[in-house]
Amino acid sequence: MSDAPEAFYLPDPDQPGRFLSTELTRGPWSPDAQHAGPPSALIGHALERCQPREDFRIGRVAVEILGPVPLAPLTVETRVTRPGRSVELLEATLSADRGPVMKANAWRFRRADPDLDVPEEFRPTGSRPRPETTPPPTPFPSLQPVGFHTGIEYRFQRGSFAEPGPAVCWVRLKYPIVAGTTPSPLERTLAAADSGNGVSAVLDWSKYLFINTDLTVTLHRQPVGEWVCLDAVTHPQPGGIGLAESALFDEHGPLGRSTQTLFLGPR
Repeated sequence: MSDAPEAFYLPDPDQPGRFLSTELTRGPWSPDAQHAGPPSALIGHALERCQPREDFRIGRVAVEILGPVPLAPLTVETRVTRPGRSVELLEATLSADRGPVMKANAWRFRRADPDLDVPEEFRPTGSRPRPETTPPPTPFPSLQPVGFHTGIEYRFQRGSFAEPGPAVCWVRLKYPIVAGTTPSPLERTLAAADSGNGVSAVLDWSKYLFINTDLTVTLHRQPVGEWVCLDAVTHPQPGGIGLAESALFDEHGPLGRSTQTLFLGPR
């Protein structure tokens, strides 16, 4: 594997829908397992290419994480499970050699044309300080020299990896999800949103696990630009189940929401 991967995934030239995982996908829990952000974005990449319709856009993606995603070749299969004139449901399955490791459903909506006359006072508003006004990039506490933490840039407006609790953090991909392509707004958002439980962690990384079993992203507007902001909070419970939720922003304002259900336990 290259010392300097050009992307998180390389398309297999001999098998359409199959991707070679690079070291940039490595996550924080095991040197042999991926962070869930890149494979979620890979699913988004495939969903956008599933019988595409120019006047439609994806408004919600719900990813189920069936187990650790290995640092190995992955195959993505997609299909339209519920066609429609205005709304349709898509399905994706991400598999390794041992079988499925992620499944996802996505709702795709026909864009209003012309735009609806929604009163300004009822539209989502608000902003977060722009990424260039935040402190320098924050390194992720990892013992691995290459991984997801080296493939993205974090800029905290509030909080940090060393400071437990709610956080406001900008995230930017430094590499394409798939080599030879430009990351789409959906890919960027899915890759960033899976960091909600990490940037707003409340438990000690060295003593506890807080692994998400799913990721749901709902977008009421398509993101613009390279940066996605997470205004994130984690709600842990002594019984071992937690919830991480993030309000999503770009440099133009609010985008939507993401949630993650967490398994909490000692290392």
